[in-house]
Amino acid sequence: MSAVKKRSVTIRGHRTSFSLEQAFLDDLQAIAKNRDIALAALIAEIDASRPRDTNLSSALRLFVLDAAKRLVSP
Repeated sequence: MSAVKKRSVTIRGHRTSFSLEQAFLDDLQAIAKNRDIALAALIAEIDASRPRDTNLSSALRLFVLDAAKRLVSP
């Protein structure tokens, strides 16, 4: 199990940071690659659609979890 690591990204012209375990980052990168978009663009989409009372790190984890559930659900 990897430790949480803080990372920075520029989305919609401003810098922001998020904290994720490497496994979540790996999955986000794979999803972005599969969709043929930049990781920052995927993070921007997730950021724009998240409830304002949910922090970005949590929204990213929930996005990955939802993607994984869609892979195993009929």
